[in-house]
Amino acid sequence: MKHLIAPSVLSADFAHLYDDVKMINESSADWFHVDVMDGSFVPNISFGFPVISSLQHYARKPLDVHLMIVQPERYLEEFKRAGAKILTVHYEACTHLHRTVNAIQELGMKAGVAINPHTPVHVLEDILAETDLVLVMSVNPGFGGQKFIENTYRKLRALKEMRKATGTDFLIEVDGGVNSHNALALLKAGADVLVAGNSIFSAEDPAEEIAELKKIRIDILEA
Repeated sequence: MKHLIAPSVLSADFAHLYDDVKMINESSADWFHVDVMDGSFVPNISFGFPVISSLQHYARKPLDVHLMIVQPERYLEEFKRAGAKILTVHYEACTHLHRTVNAIQELGMKAGVAINPHTPVHVLEDILAETDLVLVMSVNPGFGGQKFIENTYRKLRALKEMRKATGTDFLIEVDGGVNSHNALALLKAGADVLVAGNSIFSAEDPAEEIAELKKIRIDILEA
């Protein structure tokens, strides 16, 4: 499968958000990545349902919504109505993770599970058969523009081996510090979906930066 690129809207220019949405629509990107923060699970607040609903109205590509909030199970139906196609919750934020994943899927969305940098991948062993996507945070969640954590490569390789060993087909997504310099290594380690924010929106030509990330090819035997 060709890898997917999901520009992170958190790094967009909110004074000209429509222009950035239009750019993503016309680019070779695959998804819109939408980070929702509550100021409790992470030390930052982003945006809520009105902004996501507006994105849904103009976006011509799926909304990949990443919930960095406590008790995400309270809002699943609202995110469905707001336009989420993929809805990811954090392992660390869910007391009843299996129930939450199933509820997301019953609402017709793809269900993802995210893990923070300090969380080992083996804790996901009992949920991998149920989830559609695993999101590996390669920075501490809460703010854009952070330095990439090198241990991410090991975690991606471990997840790739777990997927092979269990015969499951979940996507592996990576978010944080992703750019054209480390994208190839991330794909070789096992990533299927690259979330990039600062590297895209700070580029002189964001659409061209997306194209550069999208056109990266890896040797199938090496991957």
